[in-house]
Amino acid sequence: MIGVGIESTCDETSIGITREGDTLLSLKLYSQIELHKKYRGVVPEIASRAHLEKINLLLEEAIQEAGVGFADLAYVSVSAYPGLMGALIIGAQMARCLAMALGIPVVPVDHLEAHMAAIRLEGQRPEFPYLGVLLSGGNSAVYIVHGFGKMEVVGDTMDDALGEAFDKVAALLDLSYPGGPPVEEQAKQYLPASDEKQLFPELLRDLPRNEVKFSYSGLKTSVLYYTKKNDISAKQIPKICYHFQNTAFQLVEKNLKRAVAITGVKRIVAAGGVLANQTLRDRLHDFSLQKGWDLFTPIKRILCTDNGAMVACLGYHLLQLGKSASLDFRVSPSRQVECS
Repeated sequence: MIGVGIESTCDETSIGITREGDTLLSLKLYSQIELHKKYRGVVPEIASRAHLEKINLLLEEAIQEAGVGFADLAYVSVSAYPGLMGALIIGAQMARCLAMALGIPVVPVDHLEAHMAAIRLEGQRPEFPYLGVLLSGGNSAVYIVHGFGKMEVVGDTMDDALGEAFDKVAALLDLSYPGGPPVEEQAKQYLPASDEKQLFPELLRDLPRNEVKFSYSGLKTSVLYYTKKNDISAKQIPKICYHFQNTAFQLVEKNLKRAVAITGVKRIVAAGGVLANQTLRDRLHDFSLQKGWDLFTPIKRILCTDNGAMVACLGYHLLQLGKSASLDFRVSPSRQVECS
């Protein structure tokens, strides 16, 4: 069974084609980073226009790369929520057109759950239930995933997500956008003393006890106040980046520890764009090894980002459970929606 997945929730336009859900035949992706760079954030109107301009071309390229024809497609799946409303509509309209023209089922999927499914494209198949840790520009959350289409929130974002905090701190330090790569690169250049105190301890001290909560707005503000109170030179930027990143990742570890304690589940799937950060990947693997947990993460960086292959993968498994939708399915900027 060959299926196509459409991804257009934010600032990546992507088409993926899979066989039996888990075998990747083609993955095409257009990143809009250059379009949004001067604004240091995603502009919804620009994102929607770029999706509209690129999505048909990407579909044609994916079909050619996969070596299949439109008549070979057995289903179409699309990220239906959460995301930017205008961007979601572009992907949804393509999915409706394909479903109607080819007479195939359409499967709207939860974009966040699709991130968890991405590891299956590399042969990783953790048993259910597992903890899904999503770390991206718009979301930082922990879920317990009971099965395909069965994802329950354990802890969510209170304000700024992790990726958003990286972008804002990079802006404060006059580093490039998106902020993840330059902040990580600067942090690698700093070696702290063994007895060095944290520059930004407030984040870990002020969070609610015995709860899984992500809050990065306070950490970003602490960096802002630090830069205003001190005469910051280029030589000090690696130190600030190191302490910001270290504190941010300590919160991830703390929340993981709490989530395991609350649920008793020791299988963890970590996904999302921030997992492209090698420092975070290494820390999570070391932390899980120390705790005796089983950790699964995408190996290829492209599978950490928003992509159509993860959508096609999840769509296949939902279709096997009899989950598809009529052509008038809805899209939504939030998760609290049934799209069938």
